[in-house]
Amino acid sequence: QVHLEESGGGSVQAGGSLRLSCTASGLLFSVEDMSWYRQAAGIKRELVASVTTGGTTSYSDSVKGRFTVSRDNDKKTLTLQMNGLESEDTAVYYCNAKIRRTILSDSRDYWGQGTQVTVSS
Repeated sequence: QVHLEESGGGSVQAGGSLRLSCTASGLLFSVEDMSWYRQAAGIKRELVASVTTGGTTSYSDSVKGRFTVSRDNDKKTLTLQMNGLESEDTAVYYCNAKIRRTILSDSRDYWGQGTQVTVSS
């Protein structure tokens, strides 16, 4: 069984920083694209940042220049460094990974349980 474990959420004042981590574990063949999503109360879940296995990154316009996404392929870990946090960043943040469980299987999406980030102004 594949599991994504997130950590690092919490509460911070506007302008502060937080670092989120996500680790994939379990019986799996490969981890492909990894991403962070977030969902604020009453709002549809949105893509925040992604990184490919080769290290190519992409960001939503709302976080570009403030957040940095990275990964460690050997440790199967995804990280989101969030600086210059704003109240609009308050949301539950979810780790997402496209994972192939065996060499013969297609990749499918797996999700972490979510971690709350609260930014007070």
